Amino acid sequence: MNIQRLNEKYPNNEKFKLGDNEALCAELTDLVRSGRKTATCGALRDFRQGNEVMPVVGRIDIVLNWDGTPALAIKTKSIEIMRFCDVYEQFALLEGENDSLDEWQEDHKRYFERNGGFDESMELVCECFELVEVF
Repeated sequence: MNIQRLNEKYPNNEKFKLGDNEALCAELTDLVRSGRKTATCGALRDFRQGNEVMPVVGRIDIVLNWDGTPALAIKTKSIEIMRFCDVYEQFALLEGENDSLDEWQEDHKRYFERNGGFDESMELVCECFELVEVF
């Protein structure tokens, strides 16, 4: 489906990629497609600096493949701002990437270290979503 038709079908959508490299983007997109990943998070600083657009409860957004082609449509169900050190296991497991909170913390610490810096008390935008459509 082309972008113009997606914009007509899902007005006011935002488009974004999961992950920070091609392999991670493909892995995370596949986890959403399979239904295992129903949450994601990002550093609040990136949203405040304008690098990311805040999710909005009820809005349907488009997840892109690394090459910029549409992969999925997701609908935001909830948003919570919390410090990295306060992320709880239930949320971490909804991200679908790890089998424990400890693993989630290790992986996400590395991710944030290579994407602007890490601090235990850094604030995260934690989003839960549902899969709407696969393209």
